Amino acid sequence: MTRSLLADLDAVLSIARMGSFRAAALDLGMSTTSLSNAIAKLERHLGVRLFNRTTRSVSLTEAGQNFVARVSPAMTDIHDAMLAAQSLQQIPMGTLRINTYASAAREVMAPLVLSFLQRYPQVHIDLVTEGRLVDIVAGGYDMGVRSADLVPSDMIAISLGMPRRNAVVASPDFLSTYGHPVVPSDLYRFRCIRARLPNNALLRWGFEKEGSAVQIDVQGAITLDEPSLVRIAAMSGIGLGYIMESDVREDVAAGRLVTVLDDWTPKLPPLALYYPGR
Repeated sequence: MTRSLLADLDAVLSIARMGSFRAAALDLGMSTTSLSNAIAKLERHLGVRLFNRTTRSVSLTEAGQNFVARVSPAMTDIHDAMLAAQSLQQIPMGTLRINTYASAAREVMAPLVLSFLQRYPQVHIDLVTEGRLVDIVAGGYDMGVRSADLVPSDMIAISLGMPRRNAVVASPDFLSTYGHPVVPSDLYRFRCIRARLPNNALLRWGFEKEGSAVQIDVQGAITLDEPSLVRIAAMSGIGLGYIMESDVREDVAAGRLVTVLDDWTPKLPPLALYYPGR
């Protein structure tokens, strides 16, 4: 089997997985035109059409479905064999694709990702952040980083053990003007910075103390969908913000932000690095 044919088979599987020539081309690091030409050449070689293509959609033909069903396990075995052989190299190299979400990426960037690159400079890391939990196998990722309680049960997980929790923060001027909340229910009297989750739902602020848990649907003048913007708004005195402690640790240390309700913000499950058994 030639290297070119292997690449063509990977291209077929990528298109089938992504449902789009454009997305597959980005995944494979090639132009859409080159990918289309490669598939057309393979179809001519096989004598059958693998994909039904329109300007708006791509779907497998019946022949394509049968082809992918038989080729996919074989390609998995081939890539596993290649990875096993490459693992015997003294110097790791190649591309490592990691899926996580933005706040977790910020937590692991320095202690995990950058230190790994410094140790193994011939490895290229492709780090993709998404708010939703994805199937890393279907998405073509080598591993993921998520909260340990969200890792699928069929994955091998390694706890990263980093202490984590949320924090309620505000600027010193805001607290000087409006005072400090003492218990979570006090938040109803304060202007807060609302946050929107990737599924478009509003984040409810979660608290717990001595076995008593409560969630607060805060109100405020602004709703944001990115933690870095919540941080900026809080430092600007817009209101109280609810954000990962790791995202504002330097600001708190420098006095730009102050934490409140510390005794009501419990520890969160640690992050875990996870990957499929194969």
